[in-house]
Amino acid sequence: MPVYDTGMLTALADRKAKAVALHEGVRSTPHRALVLGPVLAQVWRPRPALVHALSGVLRDCAVPQARTSEPPMRETKAGRPECLACATGPDLADWRRIGTALGQAVLPVKKRPDAVDAWVALAAVRHGSAVIFTSDPDDLSAYLKVLAPPDVHVVAV
Repeated sequence: MPVYDTGMLTALADRKAKAVALHEGVRSTPHRALVLGPVLAQVWRPRPALVHALSGVLRDCAVPQARTSEPPMRETKAGRPECLACATGPDLADWRRIGTALGQAVLPVKKRPDAVDAWVALAAVRHGSAVIFTSDPDDLSAYLKVLAPPDVHVVAV
């Protein structure tokens, strides 16, 4: 299950070869690439070239609980399944886990805790069997170390 952070969206908007190849590779997965709303907000700016690039990318992504987003799961021969992790927002326990990750993560030198990155990590944990595509692999790995999922991986773009 692919999860994109701000760095991946930026790399896709800039048409970086590695990011584009990775995105093409996940276009056939049952679950569309996950882009949290705050991740999109960090990248989106009202510049025509950026809007055009991101709009194309978002056709293959799901922004959970955004009314005009593509559905998280792709259509199958048996219909379209639902993703419970996408259909339900974070609860208080999730926000506490994010806060714990922010407080306990051993980040690289000169890095500050980032709530959006911690939320990206938790979203991947909630989905399970996830891969986070990021330009900050050390940061995301630090949050994942605190959250301790058995099956979430990080890929640098």
